[in-house]
Amino acid sequence: MDKMEDKQVFDPAFQAQARLAIMAALISKPTLDFKGLKEITGTTDGNLSTHTIKLEEWGYLEIKKSFVGRRPHSTYTLTNKGREAFKKYVETLNNILKR
Repeated sequence: MDKMEDKQVFDPAFQAQARLAIMAALISKPTLDFKGLKEITGTTDGNLSTHTIKLEEWGYLEIKKSFVGRRPHSTYTLTNKGREAFKKYVETLNNILKR
């Protein structure tokens, strides 16, 4: 496989460090709330919101919004599509490293 082929197999969803961190966090903990995801990824509120919305648009995670008392509460869960896409990304990295 040449360099051009390697580039084509990388999912654009994982080109941003924040999205990669979000996906990695959700692989290890299937469901996280906003606060937990923010702590694990080290992102700001705005950055986390932007990237989770993008991942939701791609169908890689599901966002559930509710209220706890009067406070908004969001939880994030990987979809099967997201889990498979991340698995493929990691496998591609492993294959490149093995060369």
